[in-house]
Amino acid sequence: MSGEPMPYERRRAAVADRVLREWGVTLPASFFRFWTFLEGLGPVERQALADMDVAVAGIADLCAGPGLPARDGIDVRAHGRYYRDPPEFLTFLHGGSDGLHYGLWFDDGRTCDGVASYYTHDGGGIDRTWRTPLEALRARLERHWRDLADDDADAAYLAARMSGLERLREALTALETGDRTEVGLAYGNAHDAVLPPEDPDRITTLDAGGALVAGRTALDRPPHRGADEYRFARYMYGLFDDVAAVETCVADALRWCAAGDPAEALVLGRDLHWASAGDEVREAQANALLVAAYRALGRSSLVEIAEAHHRHRALPRVDVLDTGGG
Repeated sequence: MSGEPMPYERRRAAVADRVLREWGVTLPASFFRFWTFLEGLGPVERQALADMDVAVAGIADLCAGPGLPARDGIDVRAHGRYYRDPPEFLTFLHGGSDGLHYGLWFDDGRTCDGVASYYTHDGGGIDRTWRTPLEALRARLERHWRDLADDDADAAYLAARMSGLERLREALTALETGDRTEVGLAYGNAHDAVLPPEDPDRITTLDAGGALVAGRTALDRPPHRGADEYRFARYMYGLFDDVAAVETCVADALRWCAAGDPAEALVLGRDLHWASAGDEVREAQANALLVAAYRALGRSSLVEIAEAHHRHRALPRVDVLDTGGG
């Protein structure tokens, strides 16, 4: 019957095909484990997830309707794309307060290199600690457990919340992170508190996500995670206050890119994208640099995402898929 929901396996294939066709990237197996986890939750576990203020978003919205169209003629690649999201970032989960959201990270423009997150309405850069969606969700769950353990609210309320989280943890660890026996604060200390090492394959960027590129940069930037983030940010934001200096830097980066070295175009483009702050000139400079760099690097999917985002950066909301709800 036409009104019956599409079977899971067909929906999975349809979502994978659509994301590959329209975003140009291949969803990882870890995303489908995350989807399997969500599909298997009962009412108690779903309530625990809601109590954490966590909800699917972005490309994960396609799981409920792989064929949902974009509304008002907007490019579907803008769906779930927040103002500062780099093109490499594909949102799949809302994390609650201050605009926390999580995205799959596709910095080669084809394959997923883990999970990233950041707070849209707060300070701090992009955190790329986790390898999979379920690992990221486990970390979020254990932070909630830690906070509830320190809460002095009504005992019955806290017991009910923690019971729900226990059920949610059981469902999650049946698929991933089952070998991690710590909970709450101990989990964070064991698995989230250790600073990752420098990444020689990527170069420092203002958004703290790092850029997958090798080559010449104007500042001879260190590897990803190799810079003093505070000093680097102070310098870059100071530079961006000098309009003429930025114009010169952009021109130099585009010239180097045209000569075969896209590194500066990519890192400066990412920096300007992150720091655009509603400035249309910076937005245009960032887009020109990113598009040039991605084209030079053969990352056509990121070219298309960057251009779609640039056209729609002023959208009042990031929900682009038309669910028929008005």
